[in-house]
Amino acid sequence: MYSRYAIYFTPPPGVFACLGAAWLGWDIKTGTTVHQPDYAGVDINKITQRPRKYGLHGTIRAPFRLADGQTETGLANALETFCSGREPFVLDGLTLSKIGRFLALTPQGNPSALVDLAGDAIENFERFRAPLSDDELARKNSPALTETQRIYLNTFGYPHVKEYFRFHITLTGPLSPDQSSSVSTLLLDYLQPACLRPFTIDSLSLCGEASNGYFHEIDRFALGKATNSV
Repeated sequence: MYSRYAIYFTPPPGVFACLGAAWLGWDIKTGTTVHQPDYAGVDINKITQRPRKYGLHGTIRAPFRLADGQTETGLANALETFCSGREPFVLDGLTLSKIGRFLALTPQGNPSALVDLAGDAIENFERFRAPLSDDELARKNSPALTETQRIYLNTFGYPHVKEYFRFHITLTGPLSPDQSSSVSTLLLDYLQPACLRPFTIDSLSLCGEASNGYFHEIDRFALGKATNSV
């Protein structure tokens, strides 16, 4: 049993998944470390230290502890049912963006299908989430939050939901302005073989946090299939 669970989009096996795992140094699918690329003047290990343990992913339902009486099997079954009732969709693509001091891939085009999917997941899986501890609440209750985000934090255990949801696949930790420019150029070249236009969302993954803080893909469920572990 894992300490926390999350519902992520994780890329299916392929070029993007391989490149992303190598970039971060952690393969969430296999639960193994991966040799990172070597670039003169850029310490890839250092700049990816913060996102590494989460693996290559886009958050749909942020990590949470299981509520009393809930089980991993029950959560997996619920996610399978959830996915079977929703159709896959295609984004125009993913583009490299700067979010604060981080670099991440963000969707291009109309994100409404993705926003709706995440919003439904927040509501559907709330029963599986244990309440935040006082320490967790204090840590997440940033002064920068709006009053609405504080309501969401208390209601759903996470403030960046509903109208505040922004899908992103984080690729770095915080960078200086000089680093951001050079690493952006490097990443654009590195990810070119992945062909991120268009980009299909056709599955969701149940992931768990091991005792060392690293996330593992437990199972993947295709959207729109009645029996759909993939």
